[in-house]
Amino acid sequence: MTAMAHEQSMPIDDDSLLAGFLALDTPEGFHAELVEGEIVVTPPPVGAHEANFSHLVRQVLRLSATDMDVAGNKGLALPGDGRKLRNMTVPDATFAPCDLALFDDAPSWMEPEGVALVAEITSSRAELDREAKRHLYALGGVPLYLLIDREREAVTLHSEPAGRDYRATYSVPYGKPLPLPDPFAFDLHTGRLL
Repeated sequence: MTAMAHEQSMPIDDDSLLAGFLALDTPEGFHAELVEGEIVVTPPPVGAHEANFSHLVRQVLRLSATDMDVAGNKGLALPGDGRKLRNMTVPDATFAPCDLALFDDAPSWMEPEGVALVAEITSSRAELDREAKRHLYALGGVPLYLLIDREREAVTLHSEPAGRDYRATYSVPYGKPLPLPDPFAFDLHTGRLL
């Protein structure tokens, strides 16, 4: 006998969904996010994802005009769009000026105030990074959202958050430099991205 899974849609209120999300006990290496009312559980990243993360972090720490702290997989609590439900995302990298000491006493899910840039590196659900998270980071007022899109082999910088989106977007294919504005003020080299 074969058991088949059946997806059922059950109404659930925002408070119950958030409580259930916060009570999740994900396996080691996995992380869970609450994105626009959907709980998303992500497995540990593949090697190319981590190589891109390392390439990005090395450049920021070496070349940024402002000394930056970086947190990998830091939980951010972001506003909802028309609902009271918060969104809980875990960017691949979160950068903030060192002088803010933003991560020193931060809770597991911190507000984005003071964050200079969040970065996502696409994996199995690239559309989540391209669309939903872009809107959430803009709603949260995150000044810069950098997307390393492994499927499209492109790097995109979103800036100037305004409501549910960013007013400015600049994209380059792998191999071309991507200018990062203040407080970074350097050209990100993308030639070694995978």
